[in-house]
Amino acid sequence: MNKQNLSLDNSSPLMKDAFIFGTATSAFQIEGDRYAEGKVDSIWDSFCQQPNTIINGDTGNITCEHYQRWREDIDLMKSLNIQNYRLSIAWPRIISSLDRTINSAGLAFYQTLIDYLLEQGIQPFVTLYHWDLPQYLQNIGGWEVRQTAEEFAFYAGVVSQHFGDKVAAYATFNEPWVTSFLGHIHGIHAPGIKSRKAAYHSAHYQLLAHGLAMPILRQNAPNSQHGIVLNGGPCHAISSAPEDKRAASLAYQEQVELYIAPLLTGQYPPALLEHYQHSLPHNYQEDLQLINQPIDYIGLNYYTRAVVQSVEPKRENCYALFDVVDTNEYPKTAMSWDIYPQGLSELISTLHKDYQLPPVMVMENGAAFIDVLENNRVMDDYRIDYIQRHLNEIEQLILSGVNICGYFVWSFLDNFEWAEGYAKTFGIVHVDFSSQQRTPKASAYAYAGLLKEKSDLSLSRAKVS
Repeated sequence: MNKQNLSLDNSSPLMKDAFIFGTATSAFQIEGDRYAEGKVDSIWDSFCQQPNTIINGDTGNITCEHYQRWREDIDLMKSLNIQNYRLSIAWPRIISSLDRTINSAGLAFYQTLIDYLLEQGIQPFVTLYHWDLPQYLQNIGGWEVRQTAEEFAFYAGVVSQHFGDKVAAYATFNEPWVTSFLGHIHGIHAPGIKSRKAAYHSAHYQLLAHGLAMPILRQNAPNSQHGIVLNGGPCHAISSAPEDKRAASLAYQEQVELYIAPLLTGQYPPALLEHYQHSLPHNYQEDLQLINQPIDYIGLNYYTRAVVQSVEPKRENCYALFDVVDTNEYPKTAMSWDIYPQGLSELISTLHKDYQLPPVMVMENGAAFIDVLENNRVMDDYRIDYIQRHLNEIEQLILSGVNICGYFVWSFLDNFEWAEGYAKTFGIVHVDFSSQQRTPKASAYAYAGLLKEKSDLSLSRAKVS
């Protein structure tokens, strides 16, 4: 059906049995059913109700109706040879109030979904927090206060005790930088705050929540893998001027090392402390040992690079010492992000050099393009090319000695794309939001072909042995 295929040589390390291919979604972006069976509001439900926050005034009230159509969606995954699915659990469906009331109906929904995934031979990879903080916690300070970290540990315990080892891998958080900086300094994501102090408190207490949850997850699901998912990319200076180079270094530290350094070393980057230590919580040092827990894997989401220039400090709620600027050096996605696959290698190679990394999984990689549905087809060869080029980068990284064990396409379905509403589509499956009709794009068939080729190769190896 598609003009273009995804292809890897049979000898590629990505075609070995141990390498994991999958796809991903998140609860708020696909589930809908805002108040179904005891769900309470999240900060994103509240944020969508504020004027001028979401393009076209879109909301997550309906999205892909996955809460009702989950069986259809899993059957579609099965038909596309997908064997690993990364989903998130909606915290507001599980814990209903500040008194820690557990919503058994919410647990039952995910129980049925996970059991069906397993029946279909699809491994569930569960993210516990993909940005949908219960609004009742925001009302007491959200990620700016320590109590929210403690509430997260309780929630993580409820989920992991219920599902245990049925889940292949748990991730505590997805992209804490986005929560901290887009949600607490730029104000373009929920909860819409604009304060550097709020951003650094949010970063710290998400890291603390991760650290508090890890021993609980290990106890409740000893045979599962446990980690966290970060996002990032290389930060390039717009010029060779010393101030721009310093700005690019600071931008990289704030996006990547603010999170990975305390996770893996128990310390915040010295350059960030020099500028922003006053924005961290009082006595933050006492939490660093708790944050620095052993992890089984680290997830990295990669989409693009950043080009950075130095700016004069203006006010607390701006980037202060640097700004991200646009260039026309490379083709762009519909998000106006540079298509820069080599940035994935730059990012992971740098981390491999600077840290003792656990196994790495690329947990999100994909692109929004202007997709056109014609004759029940979406011929998105541009997305196929995007995926292929990033797979090539991962292949070379593995050959160079980096332990990368998985790749997940973002996303399985077109969905609610946060502040972009329904205006941007990342899915390999097209969704008509008026009819809820699902139509696999050419990229879905190309991905399915690659997965079948890998599966067939595994079977042939098994027969030989």
